Amino acid sequence: MKIVLFSRGAATDAAKALDAAGIEWSAYPDAAGADMAVSYGGDGTFLDCVRTLGHLPVLGVNSGRLGFLADVPREGMAEAFALLGRGEYAIEPRPLIEVQWDGPVQPDHSFAFNDFTIQRGGTGMISVEAYIDGELVATYWGDGVIVSTPAGSTAYSLSVGGPVIAPGCGCFLISPIAPHNLTMRPIVVPENCEIMLRMSTRDRYAYAALDDSRYEVGWGAAFRLRKAGRRVGVVRFAETSFYKTLREKMLWGVDGRTVINDATVND
Repeated sequence: MKIVLFSRGAATDAAKALDAAGIEWSAYPDAAGADMAVSYGGDGTFLDCVRTLGHLPVLGVNSGRLGFLADVPREGMAEAFALLGRGEYAIEPRPLIEVQWDGPVQPDHSFAFNDFTIQRGGTGMISVEAYIDGELVATYWGDGVIVSTPAGSTAYSLSVGGPVIAPGCGCFLISPIAPHNLTMRPIVVPENCEIMLRMSTRDRYAYAALDDSRYEVGWGAAFRLRKAGRRVGVVRFAETSFYKTLREKMLWGVDGRTVINDATVND
């Protein structure tokens, strides 16, 4: 096995851990002959790695803050790399969103791992018409709209009130951003549908983003979204799970009353 190590900055700790595990590796951009990519950083670095080396399975090592996608902690690198060396891991396929842009502005890539977002660029509201397989679903007035994969359901979409969707669910999620209508709520749609979004704004421009890559777009910009023809492999270990990550990193289901009572008993 050969690893390509991807990082935005110095990755001395990861390099030493790979050497200690006896794993052949090279630093990006030297990816020749690599079987797997290791992203060393936070979730932003992980997204960069997927965008750059998404043809390879990706393992995320977290040297940043939360690290939901990059779920191997820095202090757990040695154990993780030992498991890689012994072949004790699985590769989970994750869907991508492919976006076709209708307009003069064209991005340098057309795929999103987490989400595609249309967001206002000024102080005024924008409107986004959303169609599913050619049928109008709604016109969203507000700050914008997010279309996310199950992986992206724990990112920006979660912060605007979207549900958490477990990996493996064959769906996409459409979440309005600060809608100016109390009846607007996120909606889950099948991953085999085509989503069309058309944006209008009174400001000079709005923003469209593929994950964390953002572009200015003008009035009338339209986008067609569908499940990409390829998937990204994410490396997972037996002792890690999506639900464990929710509990430990997002404090999912933590009851403040229990914490207070435990502290009282200990005192």
